[in-house]
Amino acid sequence: MNHLPVLAILVPLVGGALSLFVEQQRYGIVLQRAVAWASTLATLAVALLLLGQVNDQGLLVYLLGDWPSRLGIVLMADRLSALMVLTTAVLGSACLLHACSGWDRRAPHFHALFQFQLVGLNGAFLTGDVFNLFVFFEVMLIASYGLLLSGGRGVRMRAGLHYVSFNVAASTLFLIALGLVYGVFGTLNMAELSARIAALPAQDLPLAKATLGLLLVVFCAKAALLPMYLWLPDTYARAPAAVAALFVIMTKVGLYASLRVGQLLLGEPAGALAGYGQDWLLAGAAGTLALGALGVLAASRLRALSAYLVVVSAATLFIAFGLGVPAMLAAGLFYLVHSTFVVAALFMIADLVRRGRGDEKRDLAHPVTSPEVRRLAGLMFLFAAISVAGLPPLSGFIAKLAMLQAVPAAQVGWVWTLVLVTSLMVIVGLVRAGSNLFWRTPPQEAAAAPGRTAGSRPVETAATVLLLALGVAMTVGAAPVMGYMQGTAAQLMAPADYVNQVQSTLPAKRKP
Repeated sequence: MNHLPVLAILVPLVGGALSLFVEQQRYGIVLQRAVAWASTLATLAVALLLLGQVNDQGLLVYLLGDWPSRLGIVLMADRLSALMVLTTAVLGSACLLHACSGWDRRAPHFHALFQFQLVGLNGAFLTGDVFNLFVFFEVMLIASYGLLLSGGRGVRMRAGLHYVSFNVAASTLFLIALGLVYGVFGTLNMAELSARIAALPAQDLPLAKATLGLLLVVFCAKAALLPMYLWLPDTYARAPAAVAALFVIMTKVGLYASLRVGQLLLGEPAGALAGYGQDWLLAGAAGTLALGALGVLAASRLRALSAYLVVVSAATLFIAFGLGVPAMLAAGLFYLVHSTFVVAALFMIADLVRRGRGDEKRDLAHPVTSPEVRRLAGLMFLFAAISVAGLPPLSGFIAKLAMLQAVPAAQVGWVWTLVLVTSLMVIVGLVRAGSNLFWRTPPQEAAAAPGRTAGSRPVETAATVLLLALGVAMTVGAAPVMGYMQGTAAQLMAPADYVNQVQSTLPAKRKP
């Protein structure tokens, strides 16, 4: 049996436990960082191997406890889940590098919480049943509470408490939905649910629709879809840079869950429930995209602007996934990875700008005073802005062009109009921010004030450059990357293979 799926969860879990062990004062921060890096790099190696395995074999099924999948816990690695695990591992490495510049000293239990966050993310992407999706959601969220609130006070503490309250309510709704799912279908395994949903009696359809509707509401809340995105901008804008950058992938967990459930449970084989909720999701995505672009225009701080870009990317992905076209789904997956890295880099650039100011002003109306930060951060911001806005020649342009070319003829009018108009709004917001921060001449007294320069923060700068370099790599290697995404989309559009693989996997040892 291939153990890579469970290793993607076990490695950061062991790393988190060891991080707690070495947190005692006598060990010091150096050993804590060594443990964290060993765990993170090992997770990255497992993710790379896992991607190679699923690229060759297609699907990997791992039976925990060696029980049949419909009775026990099953982990399932396909092209999509392997892609998400690798994206998480790469982003986690950059975020850990940024945090190791010194912020990890100020946050109690940072390295342990960081590893447990990776456990929750990887587990959510690899689980094969909706109950353990809930479990890994909670692991991820509890770790995120600690990362957000550690060392916080004032407005960050208030935003963090709002974030905790919202997610506790969403988790409660998730648990209620799980009880209804088991009551209606008699199973929580995704493959079994897919096989049973088409045979559901007509009298159970109303309850099934209500149940699946609750699940979609929970996933949309996690992915920050209208009207449940209001918690995100302030929370992400107040979080420390490394934490906010890691949180960018958290909204993708809701998107992933919505896509997985939509393809397995609500695809064409679902009979009367095929396509259930898609029209509402598209309408919510359209509204979210418009309001997110307005938020970019109205943002008064660079961190808030970056947070609204998370909302914009989530809404764009809901549209790409909701139209049900393989080519657009593939382009959306390309956009998912690209937007994750670039928006995470913007949070780090915002932190670099804040540290390079010679005063306490943090809004976009006041330019950066440090000459070194103006040059380096300004260049990185220009690079990130071109990419995130979808301008040529970087990966954002490739992703948006591929999505627009794949739009079905019946939806060309509204999709093209919405995407192009909101892209223009994002461009205007980014140009406004860049002009105010890096092109305006600071007042003479502010320019003379001492500020912490980028040169004194080489580790943070390296983490930001790493994420931006990944965007360049996706641009240079667009053909093979898009080829993988197209194979992933084709696999997602054939859920019967997923179901058959899980159901046909038997325990390695069976009692006579």
